[in-house]
This record gives sequence, structure tokens and C-alpha cells, in this order.
Amino acid sequence: MSGALRLAWRYVSYHKVRSAILVLCIALVCALPIAVQALVETQAQGMTARARSTPLVAGAKGSRYDLILNALYFRGRVPGEVAMAEAQAIAAGGLAEPIPILSRQRAQGFAVVGTTPDYYRFRGLRAAHGSIPLTLGDATLGAEAARTLGVDVGDHVQTDAGNLYDLGLSYPLRMKVVGVLAAAGTPDDHAVFVDIKTAWIIEGIGHGHRGPGVARPERVLEREESNVIFNAGLFEYNEITAENIGSFHFHGDRSAFPLTAILVLPRDARSATKLKAQFRLSKGAQVLVPLEVVEEIFGFVMRVKVFFDAHVALVAVATGLFLLLIVLLVLRVRRRELETLERIGIARGAVALLLALEWSIIVAAGLLVAAAVAWGLLEAVRGAWVL
Repeated sequence: MSGALRLAWRYVSYHKVRSAILVLCIALVCALPIAVQALVETQAQGMTARARSTPLVAGAKGSRYDLILNALYFRGRVPGEVAMAEAQAIAAGGLAEPIPILSRQRAQGFAVVGTTPDYYRFRGLRAAHGSIPLTLGDATLGAEAARTLGVDVGDHVQTDAGNLYDLGLSYPLRMKVVGVLAAAGTPDDHAVFVDIKTAWIIEGIGHGHRGPGVARPERVLEREESNVIFNAGLFEYNEITAENIGSFHFHGDRSAFPLTAILVLPRDARSATKLKAQFRLSKGAQVLVPLEVVEEIFGFVMRVKVFFDAHVALVAVATGLFLLLIVLLVLRVRRRELETLERIGIARGAVALLLALEWSIIVAAGLLVAAAVAWGLLEAVRGAWVL
């Protein structure tokens, strides 16, 4: 057996070009299905695990998929908004603990997630360096976000500018990095976390500015008995520091301030049932079970994957027939060589074994290359398609 294997290897290595072409054909046919299958399974496990750990999510009525993808994975289209009053009502009801989330802005390409300290406790997140954001203008980065941006505690990140032609938007906010979270292998690694009040400032609901300087009449648009309206010459800060933090304030009722989602943690199963019933009567809000929505999403994915698998199967059959044709042509070319082997006393079974070993080496090499290519594809998309 070892002698036949050595002869088979010598033959395959002698015909380098032909063997390399066959190996690449096998690798290319097998690599993509292996990578897709592994990627779908990995994503399904990660997404369902995060959805399973989140009992309920409340948000604006509309697309269930947009709400869950944004609330749990900080991806997809930004859903509608609900008022902070919804979270306050859930807390006042005593049936569940609400965790508010506002996530529709970005900082240097990463999602900005405004929330409360309860979120880090719920997700089991801890700071590898520094601390979580506790003060206006502070930001704590996920492990991958910090690595990609090359920042650490003491550095700064700036929110992305919105539509430059929308005069109602606030200026980009420059935030101080006060912490970097330990890697968790979840979408939290790719987010920039801030306090919910900082998120409202980024939205333009709150701001800080220098003293108005009423003595300068050119800044006054209108003067009433109890109110003075200034023009755009009133300078607004784009960074919150120890010197100017006292000037930052909000306009309006905070219970009306926007949230994109609320993570709802019921006391028990009975409380969850009551909350679902209450939200069915709501005109502007809904409550969802994330696991049900995620399983529905992957149901669509699997149905689409059936067509992909069928296409791969057809390609595999065509490749198999192509390889069979090559085998037959090779046997035809090697007819004299095989006849010579029989004439010198080598049994037909030994010749068949030799041929089988040659093709086994080629197929095995093709599968190894396919596995390497599939691994490379998985690593390449790991950062782009986050769980």
C-alpha cells in the first residue's frame, strides 16, 4: 500500500500543471458552498442567541424586522420612534424593567447607541479599559470599534455629519473616549456607547452655548417682555468639557424625547403576558418577542438558500461529469502505460488501486484548498457582517 501510494504521489507531482488545474476546479466548486453553509450557521447561532437573551422589545408600530435589527444588532433601517414616556410607563407599571435605546446616529461609521447603565449589566458588558459613559459627552467604544479606529481612553471620536442642507440638524459632537469594552463577540463590539442624554444632544434636542451677550443688538431677532430670541450668531459648543458642561440644557418635556427602542425585561412570564396585552391596545407602540422575529427572518433566508443549494448541486454535477470526462481521456492517453504494467506482471487490481490513489490525492488536495478558501472568506466577511 505504501509503495502504491508513493507511486501515485510521484505521478501526481510529475504532472504539476494538470494536477493543479484539477485541484483548483474541485476547490472552487466546493469552497463557496462550504463558506455559505458555515456563515449561515454561525450567523443563525449568534443572532438567535442574542434574541433569546432579550425577552421583549418595545418600539414604534411599523416594520417588526427594522425594530428588532436596530434594537438588538444596531443594523438595518432606522425604525420609527417612541417617546421616553413609554419607558417611564413600563417602569411605573411594575411589570418589567425598561432599558431605553436611541440608535440612529453614527460616529466615524459606527452606530452610536444611547442607553443607560442598566444596559451593560443586562448584556454582561464590562470595560477592559476605563469605564462606561456616565457624563455628558463621554463615549465608551466596543472592542472592534476601538481597534478599527485606533483609539483608546483619552482620545476623541466625532459623530458623523448628517445632511448638510438640513439647517435643523445640530453640529457633529466631539466626544471623549472614557472606556473600551472587553470583547464580547456580539454587535456590542462594533458600537459607540453614550449616555441617553448625550444621544439626545447629538439629535439636537439639547445643546450648550456661550452667554448670549444681550448688549450686542445684532444678535437679537425679537425682544419680548419675558423672552429674547437670538439669531444663529449665538455660538453652540460642539464638545462637552468640564468648563462648559454647565451650559448644556434641554428644551421641552423629557418624557416626550425620542427613543428608537426599549428593551423590556419582565418580572416573570405572567408579567410578560400582561405587557403584551397592554401594548395591543396601544395606537403608536408595539412589543415584540425578538426570538420569534429572528426565526421568521431566518425562515426567509433558508427558503432563498434552497435555490442556492440547487444551483450548487447542478454545478457540482456538471463538474463531476467534467472530471469523469477527464478521467476517461487520461485513461485513453495512458492505455499503453497501463498495458505495460500488466505485461510486467502487475495485477489489474493493483493498477486500479494506483489510479484510485492518484485521484484520491487530487480530490483531497482540492478539498483542503476549498477549506482554506472558505476560511479566508469567513474571516473576510466576519467584520463586515456582524452578529
